[in-house]
Amino acid sequence: MSRSSIARLLFICTALLSGLQPLPVHAQEVLDGMAAVVNDEVITFSQVRDLVGPKEKAIRDTAKGNELIEKVKAVRLQAINDLIDRQLILQEFKKNKFQIPEHFIEDRISTITREEFGGDRAAFNRTLLAQGFTLDRFKQMETEKMIVQAMRGQMVKGDVVVPATKIEAYYNEHLAEYTTEEQVKLRMITIRKGDNATGRRKMLEEIRQKIIAGAQFKEMAKAYSEDSNQEADGGGDWGWITRHTLNEKLAKTAFTLKPGKVSEIVDFETSYYLMFVEARKNTATKPLSELRDEIEKKLIQEERQKKQQEWIAKLRKKAYIKLY
Repeated sequence: MSRSSIARLLFICTALLSGLQPLPVHAQEVLDGMAAVVNDEVITFSQVRDLVGPKEKAIRDTAKGNELIEKVKAVRLQAINDLIDRQLILQEFKKNKFQIPEHFIEDRISTITREEFGGDRAAFNRTLLAQGFTLDRFKQMETEKMIVQAMRGQMVKGDVVVPATKIEAYYNEHLAEYTTEEQVKLRMITIRKGDNATGRRKMLEEIRQKIIAGAQFKEMAKAYSEDSNQEADGGGDWGWITRHTLNEKLAKTAFTLKPGKVSEIVDFETSYYLMFVEARKNTATKPLSELRDEIEKKLIQEERQKKQQEWIAKLRKKAYIKLY
């Protein structure tokens, strides 16, 4: 990865972890507003802003008024809760007098130096300085990341066994996700009725007879189709479509055609239509035998997340937490 990668890493670390061991409450109140207190430690509004900055920008680009206000409130509240959880984990680590061996941190710094800077430690240090970080602060952030990862892993250690019945139940409940809809590969000629609907229909019937006699539908579409959504050079090609691609009347005609057959003329609103199905894919559902491992991994991950959430809930229950 490039040097810009570590700059991004530093930004993320700052956003997620900065101040997780903050100043005493009275000092923080002077420097920054309090978003929350977790036992005897403070989470500040600046930490929240750092964490939600990119999300808020995206929201402000797409929402306005009350919708904007509600969405910003939601992402800020989520950020506060994420920071509270991380702080509780760090406090639990300290309470249990666990330790991250110093050589773990040194190994991490060595890996970053080797992979990001070709082993040039001086270049690594210069990048830290340019980003406003000391080596000690960067080590602290990396240590805190390791602590959070290790503690979360500790809470879900051991194998999670998912019964076969649960895998089968999940498969049956999510069959739609593993089923592909019926599809046809469609070409279509569109002729607008205009002021002479009878004459226009007669013209399309002549085109149809030419196709039945052996003319290429694609070439006829290039020459005659007036479909504003398809380029003439595309030969009326709609590609692979499902029933939801077209309105109900056109879809009914398209999906009753056998491959290689041309339809009767379809009269719909302001135009006449002629369709040709090149190929068909029937509805198909992947069998459980192909999906068992995938579903099992998903359910194992869900179970681990559930255990982590239960553990965090216990930490919250024992802690003093106040939001401002």
